[in-house]
Amino acid sequence: MKKSNHIDNQGNVRMINVIDKKITKRKAVATGKITLNKLAIDSIKHNRNKKGDVLTIAQVAGIQAAKKTSTLVPLSHQLNIKGINIFFKLNIKSIICNTEILCDGKTGVEIEAICATQISLLTIYDMCKYLDKSMVISDIKLLLKEGGKSGDFKSK
Repeated sequence: MKKSNHIDNQGNVRMINVIDKKITKRKAVATGKITLNKLAIDSIKHNRNKKGDVLTIAQVAGIQAAKKTSTLVPLSHQLNIKGINIFFKLNIKSIICNTEILCDGKTGVEIEAICATQISLLTIYDMCKYLDKSMVISDIKLLLKEGGKSGDFKSK
């Protein structure tokens, strides 16, 4: 069985050392979906949710989550993020969240993009739970990764 890169020869957990890696431009795009009932969707669409502007607050929550990923995911590195864009597409029964993260760094921003997407969707759930207790968050995945030693990735 292959030994994890996060475990040293003494069996101690460690963060991967990126000190000798080159700083390169990095980009990651993640997506996810929340399925809601018509009442919840309409409250968002017409900005009538009693808790406020759902999508704006969800964007802010996602931005905060991306910036705090290293405190949430134990072995991830702190990154100097240069840009975060979070977009929503409202459908009849769902909202799609797409998150794009940009940075110059020694390690990728995939986890930050996925984390921001999840927290954005969770914020929508929190703000609409009084209207729909059966919401489902799903289909969270990485769509695109650019930069770094391992090369580019694009989801099929």
